[in-house]
Amino acid sequence: MLEVFLIVFLFLASGLLLWRLTNIKRSQDRPPLPPGPPADPIIGHLRIIPSEHSDRFFYELSRKYGSVVHLHVLGSNMIVLNSAQAAFDLLDKRSAIYSDRAHSDVLMLMGWSHHLAFLRYGKRFHKHRKLLNEYFSHEKCESYLPVQALEARRLLGNLLSNPEKFNDHLEWFSTSVILRINYGHEVVSENDTYLKIIADVGYCVTHCATPGSNLVDLIPIMKYLPSWFPGTYPATQSRSYRPTVDLMHDYPFEDVKKQMAVGTAKDSFLFTHLEGLQCEGSEYPYTAEDIKGATGAIYSAGVDTIWSSLSIFILAMVLYPSVQARAQKELDELLGPSQLPEFDDRPHLPYLECVLQETYRWNNALPIGVPHRLMEDDIYNGMFIPKGSTVIANTRGITLDEDVYQEPHAFDPSRYLRGEPHPVGQFGFGRRICPGRHLAESGVWIAIASMLAAFRISPVKAEDGTPVLPRENFCPGLQGK
Repeated sequence: MLEVFLIVFLFLASGLLLWRLTNIKRSQDRPPLPPGPPADPIIGHLRIIPSEHSDRFFYELSRKYGSVVHLHVLGSNMIVLNSAQAAFDLLDKRSAIYSDRAHSDVLMLMGWSHHLAFLRYGKRFHKHRKLLNEYFSHEKCESYLPVQALEARRLLGNLLSNPEKFNDHLEWFSTSVILRINYGHEVVSENDTYLKIIADVGYCVTHCATPGSNLVDLIPIMKYLPSWFPGTYPATQSRSYRPTVDLMHDYPFEDVKKQMAVGTAKDSFLFTHLEGLQCEGSEYPYTAEDIKGATGAIYSAGVDTIWSSLSIFILAMVLYPSVQARAQKELDELLGPSQLPEFDDRPHLPYLECVLQETYRWNNALPIGVPHRLMEDDIYNGMFIPKGSTVIANTRGITLDEDVYQEPHAFDPSRYLRGEPHPVGQFGFGRRICPGRHLAESGVWIAIASMLAAFRISPVKAEDGTPVLPRENFCPGLQGK
C-alpha cells in the first residue's frame, strides 16, 4: 500500500513541477492572477478548502481579497466570484467562453452523464437545451399554472389534516407538479413509487462528495485505484449510488412505454418524445438516452429546487413573525378572509413578491450552484484568468454582499421597497441558466401565497408553553439542501 502511494505521489509531484516550470515564463508576460490566500507548495489550497459549506468559506475570502478570488489545487485553477457584477460581467456578458463545465468523475460514476446541468458546452449541450426549452418556455409554462394552483390547494388540505408532516407535504407538492408535466403521473399516495425514487435520489445528491473539490475529481487516476486506497472514497460512494440514479432515469421511461402500449398514457413531456421516437425512429433528433437525461434533469432539479425554497420560506416565517403578519395583512386586504390567491393576483401583492425574492436571497437553495469552466484565457479588471479555470459563482457570497444589501443576514423583504436589487443567481447565469426557472418560480409563489392566506406559521411549543425556535442550519450537498 505504501509503495503504491509513493508512486502516485511522485507521479503527481513531477507533473506539477513540470507544469510550474512551464508556466513561470508565461506568467512574466501577463497580468497578475486574482488575489487569494497563501498556498502550500505543490498542493496549493487543498488543505484550507472545506469539504462542507464551501459557500461560507468563499464568502469570508471575499471580505479579505475582493469579489474575485483565485485558488489553486494541485495545479488546477479555481476562480470564485462573490459579487453580482463580476458574475454578470463574466458568466453573462462573456458567456461564449464561460459556459463549459469541468469534467467530474464523481458525477459520471453516479450516472449523471446525460444530465443537462453537467454536459460539456457544445453540440450535445445545445441539443439538450433545445429539448427542454421547447417545453419550458415562459409561454408554455403559463399552461401549467392551473396544475400548480390545483396542487397548491391539495397542499393546504394535507397541511390542515396533518401539520406535523409539513415537510412531507412540501415534497409531495414539489414532486406532484413535476410528475404531472414530466410523466403525466398523478401522485395519490405517500407510498407512490415515484416519490420513493426521488427521495432516494435526493439522499444521494445531498450526500455525495462536492464535485470539483474532492480528490477523485482533482486527481482522475484515483478512480482506478482500489477502494482501500486513501482518498478514493468519493469514487466508491458514487458507484454505490449509481443504481439509484439509473432507476430514476429508467423506471419512468419504461413505465410510460407500457402505458402507451395499452393506451393509458397521459399527455406529458416524456409521452411527447417517446411518441416522436417511436413514429420517426432514426429520423427523430433525440435518442432514448437524450430523453432519459432530459426527464431526469426535470425530475431531480425541479423537485429539489422547489422543495428547498419552500422549506427555507417556512423557516423564515417561524423566525420572523412580523414579516408573516405584514404579508398576511396584504393578502387579507386584497382577497378578504375567505378567498385563496390566484396567479392573476400576483401583480397586486407587492410585499408578497418581496417575501419571495427575500426567500431566494436569505438562504438560497443553490449556494454555489454548478461551477463553470473557462474555455479561453481571459483578462478581467487587470486580472488574468487562465484557460481551463473552474469558475464558481458563489450565490451565497453575492447575496451577502454588504455593498449591495444592508444587514444581509437578516430576512427583510422591505429591503426591495427601499430600492435594493432583487437577488440574482438562484437559477444560474448566462447560457447555463436553468430552463425550468419559470415553472419553479410560479410554483414557489402559489405555494407561499396559499399557505400565508390559509395558515399562521408558528414554532412548536415546549411543555411549559415557550416556543422552540429552530436554528438556521442547512445541510451541504450538490443541490444545496
